[in-house]
Amino acid sequence: MPQPPLPFVCRFAPSPNGRLHLGHAFSALVNAEAAARTGGTFLLRMEDIDTTRCRPEFERGILDDLAWLGIVPAAPPRRQSEHFADYAEALARLEGMGLVYPTFESRSDIARAIIEAEAKQGRPAPRDPDGAPLYPFQRSGLSDGERAQRRAAGEPYVLRLDMAAALKAVGSGPLFWPEARDLPEGPAVAAPADPAQWGDVVLARRDVPTSYHLSVVVDDALQGITRVIRGMDLFHATSVHVLLQRLLGLETPVYHHHRLILDGSGHKLSKSNSATSLLALRTCGATPGDIRTRLELDAPQPTPRM
Repeated sequence: MPQPPLPFVCRFAPSPNGRLHLGHAFSALVNAEAAARTGGTFLLRMEDIDTTRCRPEFERGILDDLAWLGIVPAAPPRRQSEHFADYAEALARLEGMGLVYPTFESRSDIARAIIEAEAKQGRPAPRDPDGAPLYPFQRSGLSDGERAQRRAAGEPYVLRLDMAAALKAVGSGPLFWPEARDLPEGPAVAAPADPAQWGDVVLARRDVPTSYHLSVVVDDALQGITRVIRGMDLFHATSVHVLLQRLLGLETPVYHHHRLILDGSGHKLSKSNSATSLLALRTCGATPGDIRTRLELDAPQPTPRM
């Protein structure tokens, strides 16, 4: 007889830089209901490392929207902007292992190098799973001493993970993460991780002492998240997160990457594309039940393609 799943600790982690839309509602509801069905805990996190765009009024709006949907987090939200010291500690550990290095090229420097390389090679530059060109320079282009001097002199920089060195540090065996493919509570299979396809990812900047990749790994560990339930758009990024977990000695949760909510043209809903907000929908008379119907939450859920 199959055993019921252990209580989950799940989280919903929006950025308070605008109002929630239907895509956010879907993810929040799936997380909250998975936690409830397993007798677990649903937590809220505010991913507000971008302190110039994230504002208190948007956080209040998120809380209002969740309450309207009937979602009550088990604790006050964890705000990333209040925990930069946690990320700095993790970053210092990686730096101490020799896995992080500063780079000083501007966006225009990087773009120009990519254009030149493509023209010379006659083919597109390598790209990450999101379609962005990989960082085109090598760590060996400057000595670590020169990099340290330029950083100490106050030049603008970003801190990158030396991907080749990081993969060497975790050993030669393959990397995997546990992925629940069919349902949030479903059994997990081993999903192969390929962090090398991301190149030397950014872990922090001079003016922002962390990045999404670093902060999400640290937060999940500190909040005791046991099942990460998020959209398919983040499936490939999990490779980087598993690598960082291994390097930092953190537990890897079980992941479930759910389907995305798309607009009429087949694109993922986003704030940048002015997706209709939950506030606008309820102002027009929508009810929480209407939202569930639009999201087809009570219908059998299709298995996302990997």
